[in-house]
Amino acid sequence: MEDQPDVRAEETLDPEDWEAMRALGHRMLDDALDYIESLRDRPAWVHAPAQVKAHFEQGLPAVPQQPEDVYREYAEYIRPYQLGNSHPRFWGWVGGNGTVMGALAEFLAAATDSISGSMSYHSNNYAELQVLGWFKAMFGFPSAASGVVTSGCSASNLIALAVARNAKAGYDVRGRGVRGAPKPMTVYCSDEVHSSIQRAVEVLGLGSDSLRRVPVNESMQIDLQALRAAIAQDCAAGLQPFCVVGAAGTTNTGAIDDLAGLADICAAEGLWFHVDGAFGAWAAIAPRYAHLVAGQERADSLAFDLHKWMYLPYPIGGVLVRNAADHHRTFSQTPSYLAHGEGERGLTGVDVPWFSDYSFELSRGFLALKAWMTLKEHGADKYGRLIQQNIDQAHYLAGLVEASPYLELALPVSLNVACFRYVRAGCGDVALDHLNKQIEVELQERGIAVPSIVSIGGRKYLHVAICNHRSRRDDFDLLVRETVRIGHELRSG
Repeated sequence: MEDQPDVRAEETLDPEDWEAMRALGHRMLDDALDYIESLRDRPAWVHAPAQVKAHFEQGLPAVPQQPEDVYREYAEYIRPYQLGNSHPRFWGWVGGNGTVMGALAEFLAAATDSISGSMSYHSNNYAELQVLGWFKAMFGFPSAASGVVTSGCSASNLIALAVARNAKAGYDVRGRGVRGAPKPMTVYCSDEVHSSIQRAVEVLGLGSDSLRRVPVNESMQIDLQALRAAIAQDCAAGLQPFCVVGAAGTTNTGAIDDLAGLADICAAEGLWFHVDGAFGAWAAIAPRYAHLVAGQERADSLAFDLHKWMYLPYPIGGVLVRNAADHHRTFSQTPSYLAHGEGERGLTGVDVPWFSDYSFELSRGFLALKAWMTLKEHGADKYGRLIQQNIDQAHYLAGLVEASPYLELALPVSLNVACFRYVRAGCGDVALDHLNKQIEVELQERGIAVPSIVSIGGRKYLHVAICNHRSRRDDFDLLVRETVRIGHELRSG
């Protein structure tokens, strides 16, 4: 008879000393709250020194370390050298900066190893459905629309364009693939649209050649006349236009396409109207600025982030689809091991839809919890005021720029993005491009602020996208003073 295993030798990943782990957890929480509370007292960004990078070249740990030692390494080598997007003067690219309640919600979701996406009769799905209902109300979508919480707009745009492709193809795309298309299918967007649209088109097998980048007007909006001409030309060439993508807030300038005009064109041509509203869609809840995104409520699908202009910790986004049946047909799949149905008992019963039937993801975490808790904590009205505050701050910054003889706006502010550059008499555009790039780097490396650089009309500008609930007007006063000071310093040198 074989020896029986010693059950006392069986292992677990739970703490050996619960009280010590509890004490360490309290310390982690205190340190995390101290970090957030003191953000303004620290540099906007700190360059990680060479020894930090070298620390992460160590090999695979084979034996245990004490939890306190692991945390010590985190505190020494990881926490001090973040991207910096939590800081009040982080405005580069388009980045949000997180909330305390959102961070705590992430812990709570992880503490139960929450799963959302499949199975029924559990609260995670109920909470996500409620959050999606709130989004529909904020964006003016019908209650019968479908949706899903995602990791961000890259996923949201992919989901929306997949639904658009399948709904407008006129044949069984899931069975025959894009090779079965009677005519090559085409998508339309402006030159300024986010790169995730092209990526989605490529991932969906349509090829980047199928994406028509339409020129923009002087306000950086898609040119409607050029769009109509492009659609007519493709139809005449035997192609099949199926979708137009409107931008509610472009990354470069914050420009918002004429969304009502795009909705009219799509209705007339029988095309799917998708809005990439990554950050700009949220202007819909700002009391004085909702008119800027008028027309997005007519979209067939709307993609948006919450880790940008809703300030939640990364990652979280969402997508709404007007026709729930189209959405379900695109993704629904039920292998035998996940068979589920109405009236069944247990976890495979269905009292609410499975989110796995509305996304390419089956394994999904409880991302919706941080939206649910933070919206309850602050309320939609406060979020609307904060978004309005950021837009007002962009206009305030533009006023400071226009008042300085050494600064120049690229374009009038249209949303929450201001682009400007340092200028000096006798300095040509090529030299100014180089100088403004240097100013960007100096602002970052001195820990003053984090803008980024964009090219507009072939020239380089400092890019300030204000999706930051911690920013104050005196932060923009500082930015302008330091930009001019560093510009003078570099110019004299």
